[in-house]
Amino acid sequence: MPRQHKTFRAIEVGDGTDGRWAAHVQGRWPAAKGWLSEEGRTAAGAARARRLFETHLPELVPVLDRLAGQMDRAGGETYLTHAALRPFFSGCTQAGAPGVLLRNYDFEPARCEGTIASSRFLRPVIGTLEEGWGLLDGMNDAGLAVSLTFGGRYVHGTGFSVLIVLRYLLETCDTVGEAVAALRGIPVGIPQNITLVDAERAVTVYVGPDIPLTEAPDACAANHQNLPVAEEHERFTRTQERLATMRAAVRAHGVDAAAMLRPPLYQYAYDVGLGTVYTAEYRPAEGRVIHHWPAATWEQSFHAFTPGERTVALGEEAARP
Repeated sequence: MPRQHKTFRAIEVGDGTDGRWAAHVQGRWPAAKGWLSEEGRTAAGAARARRLFETHLPELVPVLDRLAGQMDRAGGETYLTHAALRPFFSGCTQAGAPGVLLRNYDFEPARCEGTIASSRFLRPVIGTLEEGWGLLDGMNDAGLAVSLTFGGRYVHGTGFSVLIVLRYLLETCDTVGEAVAALRGIPVGIPQNITLVDAERAVTVYVGPDIPLTEAPDACAANHQNLPVAEEHERFTRTQERLATMRAAVRAHGVDAAAMLRPPLYQYAYDVGLGTVYTAEYRPAEGRVIHHWPAATWEQSFHAFTPGERTVALGEEAARP
């Protein structure tokens, strides 16, 4: 496999009022607006998205208004609600234990934003940014960390992109218990597995438009929710193989980043959007996160967040000495 490279950025955006966040998002707007659904491009669809946001994520309404005003783009507010976006599907493996959350994000590198952001919209949050202010994973200053994987079923219903749901949990919740309780009342548009960690507890929950919130048997997740997994889905994603490998690694060594950098957890299928783009290791009680790649690491924390850029190698060749 040819060596691939991707540039990751670390940015500070504050509370979204000083232009740093707006400059970042406006620069991505030509591509970002393509994620709006056809309904979201209509006046009626925009109004429905706003009502859904006000109903289920009310604490974030002032932030939505603040950011939409800074963004100053037609359709920008609707885009930022994450209630009118086209669904997206990814890979990913994750595991949690009290005090640590570990995840591989598997996607097409060119379509992954690759931005680690420190923000203070309602409170200090550090996470991997996607689609404006959504998060693929992150932690807050209370010691709560969350991440997502696709749930494996290609259904879509009324609800939010899970990216804004993770943002909401980190902005408004202090503990796993609070976050799970909040999730019970938030509609999510496609099946997702969410792993949540604080200093005392780790849990994975299954959510989706066609199921009630369900707690998984442990804090590990790949890309399915129910058994049996269809043979075609297993061949394409290796979800059961990865989950079994993750569980075995946790039993043997605890939640350890080394296992995530080896096959089958580290994936090379970049041509079909299932290659590992990064590994994130959150230590939320310590307020720090380490992003891992086969030949590089990058640590950030609430006490020492350093903006900048790193270009890293991805893929099978990158993992070889």
